[in-house]
Amino acid sequence: MLGPIRKFSTSIYAKVLLVIMIIPFVFWGMGSQFQGGNKNVVVVIDKEKYSVEDFVNFIQRIKPESEKINKDKINQFLSSFITEKLAAKEVDNFDIKLSDNSLSKLIKHQKNFKRENKFSRIEYEKFLLKNNVTPSLFEKNFSQFQKKEQLIDLIGGGIVPTKYLVNITYDKINQKRNIELINLNDIFKTKKNFSDSEIKLYFEDNKNKYKETFKTIKLIELTPDLLIGNTDFTDNFFKKIDEIDYMTIEGKNVEDIAQELNLKNIQSITLNKKGENINSTIINNIPKKIVDDIFSIITEGETSVFENDNQYFVIESIKEEEIQKTLNSNKVKEDILTSLNNNNKRKFISELVSEINKKRFTKSDFDKLAKDKEIIVKKIIIQNQNDNNSLSEEIVNHIYTFPEKNIIALTDPTLTQSLLVYIDTVENVKIEDNTNEYKKYFDLSKAMITDALYNTYDNYIKAKYEIDINYQALEVVHNYFNQ
Repeated sequence: MLGPIRKFSTSIYAKVLLVIMIIPFVFWGMGSQFQGGNKNVVVVIDKEKYSVEDFVNFIQRIKPESEKINKDKINQFLSSFITEKLAAKEVDNFDIKLSDNSLSKLIKHQKNFKRENKFSRIEYEKFLLKNNVTPSLFEKNFSQFQKKEQLIDLIGGGIVPTKYLVNITYDKINQKRNIELINLNDIFKTKKNFSDSEIKLYFEDNKNKYKETFKTIKLIELTPDLLIGNTDFTDNFFKKIDEIDYMTIEGKNVEDIAQELNLKNIQSITLNKKGENINSTIINNIPKKIVDDIFSIITEGETSVFENDNQYFVIESIKEEEIQKTLNSNKVKEDILTSLNNNNKRKFISELVSEINKKRFTKSDFDKLAKDKEIIVKKIIIQNQNDNNSLSEEIVNHIYTFPEKNIIALTDPTLTQSLLVYIDTVENVKIEDNTNEYKKYFDLSKAMITDALYNTYDNYIKAKYEIDINYQALEVVHNYFNQ
């Protein structure tokens, strides 16, 4: 079969576009980095050297033609390149072979090469022409692909979970949980009164937090009424806009433009990146996009024309300075009070978690806390791990990792949600093997066991192979794709 197929396309010549299959479970570990050495060698795997040319050819073979190759992409390609080489070594290690006869049958069996459910040499030929692939290269890559699939099947194939394991998987997801919940934020509903000295001390310790960059600008809003004497956005108006834009290119500032065109209404404004003035009041007449442009496009002494949704401005950046806010600002004081309250909350929760971890916070302590703080304990029934009617998916998943009679504290980094949970009872469930859902959990159980096997195989691969990466050579590859 292989010989006859080759005869149909012996004149085709191009790089291989066939997608190289990457084993999804191999996570290779890095060995030592080259300290100098040969820039032509990109990686060494167990003393076998792979050249920059090998790696570049690999990238060109699998990357989309228009894709840009930055350093992150090169690292991703390197990961795939190393994975492919490790897979090839493991294929050789297990002596996985594929005869020409078997390869021929597999190719004939491909859906893309069939017409009226039979192998068609014409369809095969069209595929090669369309993808600009020579038959020999296609057969080589297809053979490697099949060998890697056999390797995956060798490691994780043939797994049949027992009914017991299927039930464990089913129970983990579908068991009902009865919990009691204290919202710790209720403890801090009443804000603590902090003294002036505490507020001042926090401010002095965190002064840099209340420094902010402000820009002073001069601007004129360029309206049709101002430039041409009517309210319509006519060609004459846009000609005036172009004229002003050209004047800024010539180096003229807002005062020059105003004097030359007899414009008035020059405003002088000092603002921060939020569009606020020094008193933390929003400046309403400057759109957010224009504020962003002021801080990202023009530097001190520059003048430019800006547009946002048919609003036009000529703006000059006068100066940029870092301003220290003071305790006279209400927003500063509000932020300090919030921070002090959060510090108290964080300290309380941290101490609580410490007691829980040391097994010194019991159910009686749980009840006493609720009673002393006059907090209502909420009782919730979680029907299964997918039940997020009362709590978020993330919190439910976390609760399902603990057994019954456990107390856990849950909080997010911003302390907007802080919960204390007591898992009262867990009602275990079983699934019968004659139900419609059994296959679903049979497959899920199989996938979980297979995943565990793959993780074990990962550890085996990491211990088996030594991988040294030449980062100087990677720089050469980056430069090659970004000339």
